Amino acid sequence: MTNKAASSGSSNKISTFVLAVTYITLILSIIAIVAGVTAFYEGFIEVTAYLLAIGFIALALSGYYVFQSRKHVATLKIETPKILTTIECIKCGIKSTREFQRGDYVYKELDKCSKCEDTQVITAIYREPTLKEKEKNPTA
Repeated sequence: MTNKAASSGSSNKISTFVLAVTYITLILSIIAIVAGVTAFYEGFIEVTAYLLAIGFIALALSGYYVFQSRKHVATLKIETPKILTTIECIKCGIKSTREFQRGDYVYKELDKCSKCEDTQVITAIYREPTLKEKEKNPTA
């Protein structure tokens, strides 16, 4: 089970090897552009055209990949789970849930019940299960 979780987590990450190759390509494309400009000043027009074409194409491709990888990393942000509080009336047993509020704790006494006017108590504080967790455990 841990292997499955580790392999699924690693598939969402960007490969460091691919990222390193992309940055090397970016550096080499800049070097090709500089060499093309130098060749132009020295009078090698054909070499200039090839070096500038290779440099700008490599620069565009590596820049595009870096932009896409950064966009991909931004989508991998962790969402904060929704925390719920279960409130139960001691006397009549009516249960209700609401979002967690700062200061909530289990067995904290709250306002009076709307039905029987007895004290309500927080009986549970829990994280709302995600869609994946619901699919794995349909009884929950």
